[in-house]
Amino acid sequence: MGEASADAVTLDLLKEARETVRTSPLGVINTPMIPWSQTTLPLNISCNIHIKLENMQRTGSFKIRGVANQFARRPKGGHFVTMSAGNYGKSFAYASKHYGSKGKVVMPETAPMSRSILIQSLGVDVEQVPTSILMNVVNRCVQEDGMTFLHSYDDLDLIAGHASLGMEVLEVNSEPDVVVVCCGGGGLLAGVAAAIKLSGCDKTRIYGVEPEGACTMYKSFIEKKPVGMDTKSIASGLAPPFAGRLPYELCQRYVEAIVLVSDEEIKAAVSTLYGSGFVVEPSGSAAFAAIVNSKIPEVEGKNVVCILSGGNIGKDELANFPQ
Repeated sequence: MGEASADAVTLDLLKEARETVRTSPLGVINTPMIPWSQTTLPLNISCNIHIKLENMQRTGSFKIRGVANQFARRPKGGHFVTMSAGNYGKSFAYASKHYGSKGKVVMPETAPMSRSILIQSLGVDVEQVPTSILMNVVNRCVQEDGMTFLHSYDDLDLIAGHASLGMEVLEVNSEPDVVVVCCGGGGLLAGVAAAIKLSGCDKTRIYGVEPEGACTMYKSFIEKKPVGMDTKSIASGLAPPFAGRLPYELCQRYVEAIVLVSDEEIKAAVSTLYGSGFVVEPSGSAAFAAIVNSKIPEVEGKNVVCILSGGNIGKDELANFPQ
């Protein structure tokens, strides 16, 4: 597949992907979007917030959306390789099993053991390596074993699939003032932002949220090109080694700003959410952490959407969070 540019992302493309995702045999869910005021979550800002519960999505995160669109556009029974800290790998393995394709996930050594065991239980091979050589191992699989690389965030079909989340938001709230989305490689943020802006919501401000220790998109915005860094964060799903090129182009075009949250703020957010009955992993809590810590400017009296992007956290992991 050639290098797609941001211009390739059109409203027609996103509508088509939305339909593919909606009718996917993988059973992607139109997740609930609920008013914050109807939960027991604390709020010290007077604004009208809706929470999009993507932590209730099939396979536990938004990743299945992009995967559903990727697999629908690839030959059945292929042999695919990808790199992932867990959530994309889980959706990739789920899809591989469904479509009868062979797969391999190259994971960073830092990824939780429970993730790699789960992925292997779905019939996909896992190889855990240092984060710095993830791409080298992927390239070896492509060159030596003839596998096809499916990118976990820098891929046109994937981003178009993730855009379905933005479309669902607009079905409930046709013109939100502010939308807050977590950002790792930038696939979800790019897709949601493109869906909202291309649907005509010119005034909507879209913010990406990254951990301080894994702020590749934030740095890319400063350097005006996609950059990498040695990432370290409790939110492993938001800590790929570099920002995606296509996500960067789309975020430059459609995203207001990238804001940063600390690991401590993320930890506190996981605990607060859990205390109100929401099981959300660190990576899925970043947008919430940004809102409760007043990182998003000018939200007083505004209609705000907060995306809780994933809920893959085990009981063992939850035990390490402040109660």
